[in-house]
Amino acid sequence: MAAKLPTIVIVGRPNVGKSTLFNRIIGERIAVVQDEPGVTRDRLYGEFIHKGRRMRLVDTGGILFGDDDPLVEQIKVQAEVAMAEADAIIFLTDADQGVIGGDEDLAALLRRQKIPIAVFANKVDGPQREPQAAEFFRLGVGEVFAVSALHGTGIEDGLDFLTQDFPAVKVGEEPEDELRLAILGRPNVGKSSMLNAFTGEQRVIVSDIPGTTRDAIDSLVSWKGQSVRLIDTAGIRRRGKIQGSIEYYMVLRASRALERAECALLVIDGDEGLTDGDKRVAHAAHELGKPLVIAVNKWDLVEPPDGNLGRSSPEKKEMLKEIRNHLPESGYAPVRFTSAKESRGMDGIMNAVNASVANWHNRIPTGPLNRLIQDATFDRPLTRKGKPFRIKYATQPSICPPTIILFCNDADLMHFSYQRYIENKIRETFSLEGTPIRLLARSTSRRDGDFD
Repeated sequence: MAAKLPTIVIVGRPNVGKSTLFNRIIGERIAVVQDEPGVTRDRLYGEFIHKGRRMRLVDTGGILFGDDDPLVEQIKVQAEVAMAEADAIIFLTDADQGVIGGDEDLAALLRRQKIPIAVFANKVDGPQREPQAAEFFRLGVGEVFAVSALHGTGIEDGLDFLTQDFPAVKVGEEPEDELRLAILGRPNVGKSSMLNAFTGEQRVIVSDIPGTTRDAIDSLVSWKGQSVRLIDTAGIRRRGKIQGSIEYYMVLRASRALERAECALLVIDGDEGLTDGDKRVAHAAHELGKPLVIAVNKWDLVEPPDGNLGRSSPEKKEMLKEIRNHLPESGYAPVRFTSAKESRGMDGIMNAVNASVANWHNRIPTGPLNRLIQDATFDRPLTRKGKPFRIKYATQPSICPPTIILFCNDADLMHFSYQRYIENKIRETFSLEGTPIRLLARSTSRRDGDFD
């Protein structure tokens, strides 16, 4: 899908308003916007419609020249990689500051590009300030437009100029079927390294500094012919640990990513083991009814790198035991051992993800379902408060997740442990690995169809 959509990339120095412009064009608050240089560190993808045609927009980290900071160098590389896949470029500048050295350095890089480029002179908030934009013509890069990303003025004219020769990818023709996979976990467990392993390129900045990824970043990739939207997120932290508004938006983006995903991939640090943060992420996926796959990453630090990740070992058995003991409500989640740094174990993850999503859509036939529950209640009857609990009829009205309604004589009599017993019996018979299921008990006075 990614290759079919025309792509516009926003580049510029730090803190000239790239994320504000990105949010303005996309039409929703996706990028973290903060008056602090370098807030956007990775490439951030979004799609928008202009004049009835669908296209893709990429926000990049601000490009700095002559800085020895290795993270800054990675940001520069990210922006250059983004430009390599662009069909057009928005060179965003700051009209308040005028042309400065960083603009000239970036202009020299852009003049080598053979695609349409528009200079957006930002922060022109009124007609009286439009003459400030004219200064940027001397960069010799392309047409200059006076815009205000904050107020939305001037942007339409710039987009008209950039997209006049774009192929017409009309609304309704895209997107094709795609799998939406959210990569979740605490900071510094290897989420970005895993996304890079899936894409086969340095799509996301990887650093040992916790919290390097601040936005929820979409990457559209083809995995063995399958279109997959990988959503890498900032690590979810404790509320008490959140520092400032940037950290607040990190948590918000991660939560939103989980809501729009079809499956959650929880990445755990295999060397560190399971933590409270991992439990919270798993619980969030379960509460939203989303399929869950657990990737125990950095396993090369636990077992020799030349070992077989799929092979059983005492270390793996101990880790599986820890996960099952501490995540009892997510016992349905398949666990895979990976080394994202070495791009190992990705096939196992995607096979588990696809199977989990398929099971999320599973619909159990009513006849076999009722026969199974009849046998289960016969083998283990329940009596509470001196009253027998009877399930009269069961049906599955919906999928995603599979939701089963148990019509019974008194819903208050069904203890949570008995509900777990019924769920386990259903899972023993039907293919539901990777997906939560919902069991809802409803009291009814209906007598026909009673199992006893």
